[in-house]
Amino acid sequence: MNSTWIQTVESAWQNRSSLSQADVQAAIRSIIAALDIGEVRIAMPTDEGWKVNEWAKKAVLLYFLIQEMETIEIGKLSFYDKIPLKHNFKELGVRVVPPAIARYGACLKSGVILMASYVNIGAYIGENTMIDIGAAVGSCAQLGKNIHLSAGAAIGGVLEPPQAKPVIIEDDVFIGAKCSVVEGVIVGKGAVLGANVTLTASTRILDVTEPGTPKEYRGYVPERSVVIPGSYPKQFPAGEYQVPCALIIGKRNQNTDAKVSLNEVLRSYDINR
Repeated sequence: MNSTWIQTVESAWQNRSSLSQADVQAAIRSIIAALDIGEVRIAMPTDEGWKVNEWAKKAVLLYFLIQEMETIEIGKLSFYDKIPLKHNFKELGVRVVPPAIARYGACLKSGVILMASYVNIGAYIGENTMIDIGAAVGSCAQLGKNIHLSAGAAIGGVLEPPQAKPVIIEDDVFIGAKCSVVEGVIVGKGAVLGANVTLTASTRILDVTEPGTPKEYRGYVPERSVVIPGSYPKQFPAGEYQVPCALIIGKRNQNTDAKVSLNEVLRSYDINR
């Protein structure tokens, strides 16, 4: 980690007038380039859990301030934006199916497949992860390897405030169609989210696999949990109504794996290997 980068970002964050300086702009652009290839990440796993690099998030926000709007032409398509699009997918070993879009500053590791989907700046996507049709990965979201993000799923992004934790999806997770995971929720390794599960920081995640009062989680899905949408009764001044929650109904097993695993032929696109 480049300590000079951190000092430059923190100084520019406090004194925005310094953004006009060439060396400050160069440092910010170097950080975004490092995010783009995964040398810097918005959040990193540690022995004490995930650590958010606030300075890297600040660099992304400052990058927006120093970038000029420009027209981006791709064939007959035209865009008007501040952030370039990623290129060099062949060199990266990444398959991108039209009209998928990934913005510069998002890291895509080898074996990633983007169907017609969207990946925002600051995101990290690990090896052999598939982002299916209509799925979106928001700014700074951190996805591990061997993940399947199903059609229409949404992984929320976060830039402000800088200390806010991004959504983190750990390795080998399956996320069903039209799921929504936002507000810094962490989904543990090997978990399975059934279709239409919605997880926010305040969503009650109830483990109903044992008799008695269910164990409750918020903001975290334990490893290898199988989760489906649910609801629970809550009293309001106007009466009792059902409130959405998520239910842990078991742990991942061989039968679950068979249902959520992708055929290898769908991942293989290099005819020379």
